[in-house]
Amino acid sequence: MADVWVGIIAILVGVLFCFRGTVALRAIIAIWGAFVGFWIGAGVVASLTGEALLAGPGGWIAGILVGLVFGGLAYAFYVLAVVITMGSIGYGLGLALAAALNVASDALTVVIGVTGAIVLAVLALLTNLPRLLLILVSAGAGASVTVAGAMLVTGSFDVAGGEEAVQAALSEQWWWLVLYVVLAVAGAIVQLRSPARATARSSWEGQSRAVERR
Repeated sequence: MADVWVGIIAILVGVLFCFRGTVALRAIIAIWGAFVGFWIGAGVVASLTGEALLAGPGGWIAGILVGLVFGGLAYAFYVLAVVITMGSIGYGLGLALAAALNVASDALTVVIGVTGAIVLAVLALLTNLPRLLLILVSAGAGASVTVAGAMLVTGSFDVAGGEEAVQAALSEQWWWLVLYVVLAVAGAIVQLRSPARATARSSWEGQSRAVERR
């Protein structure tokens, strides 16, 4: 049952990020930050207790608390928002690259993931994250999380299986990859047709001023 609830949350967050990533940037990144924090908190508890991810109440409580902290930080501070969001996406891309290269070492896989996180976060800060890059990243990441959530809801893999379970499911059920491509392209098209500022920072500051005027 836990997998179903996690899957539903992942679908909601993924769809928002995929189709609205640049339109309501500040709120969407705060939600994404909370989602990332939830997984970090739950993962730390699982590592300390040796239990499966979200197997007990401790994982859920830690996930919710860390999620609230990360969400609040992502909403309040632009630099932290970029680091949390782009770093988490870069880490995921690094893990995907390691899987594509058939890296056998868990330690090397983590190194590649962390490298991806650092590279994407630094690139986003240095380039001020142009709108086109933000659209491509948010549409792709949102589609990925949406598909993962749908796979959890339908029982294609479970949270306890981790990355290996995801790879096994994708190799046997190719239609998930097709769904990912369709969502990513659709999300990019929808965001491109929506009015938005030129860069992430300008969009962030504009939404901040709008909040202050209220």
